[in-house]
Amino acid sequence: MTPPHHPVNFAVLLLFLCLPAVPPAAAAADPTPTPWPPQFHATLVMDYHGNMSVADLWYDWPGGRNLHVIRYQLAADAPYYDNEWNNGTSFFYTPALRTCRSAAVGVGILRPDWLRPGAVYLGRRDAGGFDCHVWAKADFITYYEDVNTKRPVKWVFYTGRTAYVMSFEVGAVLEDAAWQAPEYCFTNNGGLGLADETTTTIAGGSSFVPRSVL
Repeated sequence: MTPPHHPVNFAVLLLFLCLPAVPPAAAAADPTPTPWPPQFHATLVMDYHGNMSVADLWYDWPGGRNLHVIRYQLAADAPYYDNEWNNGTSFFYTPALRTCRSAAVGVGILRPDWLRPGAVYLGRRDAGGFDCHVWAKADFITYYEDVNTKRPVKWVFYTGRTAYVMSFEVGAVLEDAAWQAPEYCFTNNGGLGLADETTTTIAGGSSFVPRSVL
């Protein structure tokens, strides 16, 4: 017995052929770095080709200031201070030795969103057991941020200096007195006076800072 013949409904077929194709799901945009909080304190372990140090980083954007207190491994003259201000002036001093150097670098401290303009997303990588988003900027720094907490985990500078973030206290504020550079930074007997230098310090390591980073 011949099965019944069902003619093709060309009108329905034509309707399906004319429907717009369903586009594939749009690729998720690359994540953007989380801006730094306006004020924080971070403890960093620094490794510069085996030269180890611990740095307390105090960041105060509303106050226009940024302070690193650096203790080098087994150094008798620790700590070393790197005191940066938004007017472009930085002071580098070691109280135990009463030495001070100052510099007019021409730029202020890093903005909270300093990574966003120009940072290139490198994907997700493991950093000591932390799942991190990773960005690079200006061939100067590679920055690791925890995917879940959005806290910074590690910074690697082009010079080979690596900063490991051991603690990150959002909103921590250092008392005003601790920001004051010693009096010998302002006299002829101590310090070198302001000089037109092109070095500053970020996260415990002195190195040239391209203007494109700032």
